[in-house]
Amino acid sequence: MVKCPRCGYENAASSKYCDNCAYLLTDQNGNRIKNNQRSSWNIGIAKKIVIVLGIVVIALLLFSFIYNNTQPSSEESLNVITDNGSVDHSSSYPYVAVIKYDGSWYARMGDPNYLSDQAGSGEKRFSLDCASWERVSINAQKQDYGEGNLTVQLLRNGKVVAENSTTGTSGSISIHYNY
Repeated sequence: MVKCPRCGYENAASSKYCDNCAYLLTDQNGNRIKNNQRSSWNIGIAKKIVIVLGIVVIALLLFSFIYNNTQPSSEESLNVITDNGSVDHSSSYPYVAVIKYDGSWYARMGDPNYLSDQAGSGEKRFSLDCASWERVSINAQKQDYGEGNLTVQLLRNGKVVAENSTTGTSGSISIHYNY
């Protein structure tokens, strides 16, 4: 009996090839190949596939980790980085609504899909929860039916980009701004 160096199967003494795995049991001269000539890289196809898949999975996980840790957060992505490298956090929400009226007023303002309600009297400033690329809407109305001037201003990064006013007693005004 001849033991196959690859799979360990016991073959007949006259066999040139293993009956189990077709491994060559004799060399070119007809001499038997000894059992200790086993190759260190002789692993099965299934093990090779598992190793390759493992390497691919590890590479994908590493890529995902690096990608996620190098992307700015949603808060950072709205900031403006100046020439000197400092971050201007005021640009996160660059819009400010200014409402001026000596009496009482009511307003709805912000992104047209997500308006917030505000009421007050006198002059008030409101930072609007709108990013620089979003539309902005402001609707204001007098609540006391007074004779004074109701003025609404929309500021973007400190500069007036839209303004409207009324002196009517039931005065209602709107500003719709698309950047």
